[in-house]
Amino acid sequence: MRFAAALLLAGATLPVMNDASPAAAQSPAKATLVYPATERQPIVEEQFGERVADPYRWLEDDVRVNAKVKQWVAQENAVTDAYLSTLPARAAFTRRMTELFSYERFGLPRKKGGNYFYSRNTGLQNQNVLYVRAGLNGTPRMLIDPNTWSADGATALAEWAPSEDGRHLLYSVQEGGTDWRVVKVLDVASGKVMDDEVRWVKFANLDWAKDGSGFYYSRFPEPKADQQFQSLNEQQAVYFHKLGTPQAEDRLVFSQPDRPKLSNIVEVSEDGKWLIVTSSEGTDDRYEITLIDLAGPNAQPRRFVTGLENNWSYVGNVGTTFYWVTNKGAPRLKIVATDINRPASEARDVVGEDKATLEGASLVGGRLIASYLTDAKTEVRRFALDGKPVDTVSLPGIGTASGFSGDADDPETFFAFSSFNMPTTIYRYDAATGQATPWAQPKVAFDPKDFTVEQRFFASKDGTKIPLFLVYRKGLDLRTPRPTLLYGYGGFNASMTPAFSATNLAWVEQGGVYVMANLRGGGEYGKAWHDAGRLANKQNVFDDFIGAAEYLIDQKITSNKQLAVYGRSNGGLLIGAVVNQRPDLFAAALPAVGVMDMLRFDRWTAGRYWVDDYGYPAKEADFRALRAYSPYHNIRSGTSYPAVLVTTADTDDRVVPGHSFKYAAALQAADTGNAPKLIRIETRAGHGSGKPTEKIIEEYADMWAFIAAHTGMTVTAEQASKR
Repeated sequence: MRFAAALLLAGATLPVMNDASPAAAQSPAKATLVYPATERQPIVEEQFGERVADPYRWLEDDVRVNAKVKQWVAQENAVTDAYLSTLPARAAFTRRMTELFSYERFGLPRKKGGNYFYSRNTGLQNQNVLYVRAGLNGTPRMLIDPNTWSADGATALAEWAPSEDGRHLLYSVQEGGTDWRVVKVLDVASGKVMDDEVRWVKFANLDWAKDGSGFYYSRFPEPKADQQFQSLNEQQAVYFHKLGTPQAEDRLVFSQPDRPKLSNIVEVSEDGKWLIVTSSEGTDDRYEITLIDLAGPNAQPRRFVTGLENNWSYVGNVGTTFYWVTNKGAPRLKIVATDINRPASEARDVVGEDKATLEGASLVGGRLIASYLTDAKTEVRRFALDGKPVDTVSLPGIGTASGFSGDADDPETFFAFSSFNMPTTIYRYDAATGQATPWAQPKVAFDPKDFTVEQRFFASKDGTKIPLFLVYRKGLDLRTPRPTLLYGYGGFNASMTPAFSATNLAWVEQGGVYVMANLRGGGEYGKAWHDAGRLANKQNVFDDFIGAAEYLIDQKITSNKQLAVYGRSNGGLLIGAVVNQRPDLFAAALPAVGVMDMLRFDRWTAGRYWVDDYGYPAKEADFRALRAYSPYHNIRSGTSYPAVLVTTADTDDRVVPGHSFKYAAALQAADTGNAPKLIRIETRAGHGSGKPTEKIIEEYADMWAFIAAHTGMTVTAEQASKR
């Protein structure tokens, strides 16, 4: 169970358009920008002998609560919108992205009770729609269409799970991008929403009792009304909801009030006999496992794994033999088996550690299916339950495969495959025979063969070999510097792997180069790779990214007048830090939903989880490291900076928008040259998930038009239409 993925996510990308004019010239607006006058307050605090100024702390307040912050947001958006409206490429990118998004796409099916449940989008629908089929080839029937839930399309269908017999569907509603969920139940046969409703669910798994009588979930206490989007998330507890009853009657199953910082995520074992509670304190894969025997009505929780030392991710079980993915004694992970009637310390290796990094495993049709990363590319292998290798799953090419969930006694499963130039295709896979057949294959408005994907390696500052992927138009001469977009993340053990993005394709179609660097701090090469890019080693991430930029320039792929950089969330922090450290390397920068105040990040919502990667601002050694790279605190007035477009959203309760607000205000107040320093603040949107297609296209068209204007890219209708 990769809990970190639910707490801090990387961003993805998109596509280009037909303009009425033959070319959208990319010269930025010439008029001098006048930024809103942002109030500076005399807030200075001493921390470990250093006086730290925080003049824009008032911008931390929730826009829904503080009228001054709301006014500031409106003023900043007005300046940004006026500037972006002068960029001809904005319309061109919008039109082409709309074309590239307009293809039918499907989510991975889940089979329960003979019914197949899956999501589908006709192309430009703001939200995916949920369907069901009676049998694999049955007639599709729409179950849930979230596009009818709100006028602006910002209310999304989030997590969902069918009951074991396929009669009921558990689903959650995400309003305006928030991490909070409202959980409801649907009667599958009639399509009617039942009266059951559960609130204050966040960062949770939803799992049915095998008899369909109800479901298990995790929730936090109800926050104060004015702190819903900012208060720290603590005291998560596990409950059982019996169908047909109000939430007030839900039974508390597991809690640890004496350890309020622990997250407690619940799942039901494959055979339905055990409840598995996975507890963690931060974003690290360091878990405690508690088992509850569901056969006894008053069974007491049994501590199976204690200590918060290692990853223990449940794979499946056959009787009392439970299979787990763990990094205990295996930095690149392995699969072990335990008899739950014996101590976990007696676990035996089933599939040992490999040179490749084990990403996850499932138990399907009596086989273990293990997904590995080899230099950030997916490789999938099958094993017998005793660990004997069976074969390798044949994949369509270099890319990313995901899925492979199912039942231990049913060989049918599904997986998704995509790459930079290949939209997601869904495959049906028979775990018994090893045969894969396409189940849903998209028809798109471009030819994947028109684009080249290659992987290269470069040496970082300390000599470490760092991989990166390049995507460009087939036949493009890389000996001539091109407008280039460099993307990075580098944190939280999250692996950046090849994936399709209509927005990225829009950039590449215009003759640009897209580059993704696999920085330390991620999970591409296991625990050592992660450790090398966090806490006191965080500077390695910035050095890796700077090294990638220098490599691209040295190889004449781009120049410092043509290089734009982009990152989201932890990647937004990355962009803020490297722009401060090496502003001379970049022409434009896009720090999105970034963690920008590294001295106060742990004071809001999910921020306190991130201490595993960042450290504790209240500890002197960590404070020194954080102070050295915190984007908000290290802006270099008197130094020329690239053009910067900060992006965030008013309902981001993962990385609260105050981070970006304060950073943008400080950037605008500093003397960093004439290039624009703007902030784009989306309304009724959050950290990224659940964002409507329309808003995605608008946001990326704005960002790509901005960096095109500052990297010398000429966006033409012909480049898009002739592809």
